[in-house]
Amino acid sequence: MARPVKTPGPDHPITVEPTAARVVVRAGGKVVADTTAALTLQEADYPAVQYIPLADVAADALAPTDSSTYCPYKGDASYYSLVTGEDTITDAVWTYREPYAAVGAIAGHVAFYPQHVEVEQSQSA
Repeated sequence: MARPVKTPGPDHPITVEPTAARVVVRAGGKVVADTTAALTLQEADYPAVQYIPLADVAADALAPTDSSTYCPYKGDASYYSLVTGEDTITDAVWTYREPYAAVGAIAGHVAFYPQHVEVEQSQSA
């Protein structure tokens, strides 16, 4: 059975814009990402999500999992566990490796579930 593919519109708007701030992500007190190239994805009435370039995430902080989900607006999501020293938080990070065209800018980026990390935004120097 084919999965539905939906296009953002007035009933379900989605925008992707460059974040006008430096974004630092910490987990367990450890900086796991630091970037001035984040993207803010705003989908309908959901809280805005920071998508961080994979290149700006600490290489030792992510471990791929076999989990996946599907969003009819964005496509197939795959997941990473977040490794913070002694702790590993399963499926705490997601990515759309081949997102649908409407949100294509988030390819090569990851997002963190906010209950597992601290996300700080500050003006870039």
